[in-house]
Amino acid sequence: MDQYIPIVLLLGLGLLFAAGSFMGSKLLAPRQKPTSSKIAPYECGIIPDKEPPQRFPVRFYLVAMIFIIFDIEIVFLYPWAVVFRQLRVFGLVEVLVFAVVVFIAFLYLVSNGALTWGPARKLQLGVHRTSESTISRITASPASPPPSSPASPASPDRAA
Repeated sequence: MDQYIPIVLLLGLGLLFAAGSFMGSKLLAPRQKPTSSKIAPYECGIIPDKEPPQRFPVRFYLVAMIFIIFDIEIVFLYPWAVVFRQLRVFGLVEVLVFAVVVFIAFLYLVSNGALTWGPARKLQLGVHRTSESTISRITASPASPPPSSPASPASPDRAA
């Protein structure tokens, strides 16, 4: 029975930490209701012009699956590397089989489009983007075209 005391103490400590975290967040959280500007979505300083989709795309979950698969592989490889010399050929075959299974899972995810994030965009020739041109393009109203920068390398005013 004495061998279970550390497990019970660790379980109690975990429960105490969880309860303390909930109480601390309840006591330290701001008491005012959030404003509409606090609730609004924020993406890199750009105000979104359309509503976000209600569901995450499947690709999001496929990328998460790739992360979990490779995370499990790394967790498996650390102990294997520690005892590799003791396992000899059996350990090598074991890790090769595991790597093949992980690679097959990776091929399955790639074949389902996990790493495809939309159609390929073609670059426009002769357009050099700078931070100034991006800022002016974002802040410009839709009716007016973005101003051209005189310091741009693609500017026709520049002498060769």
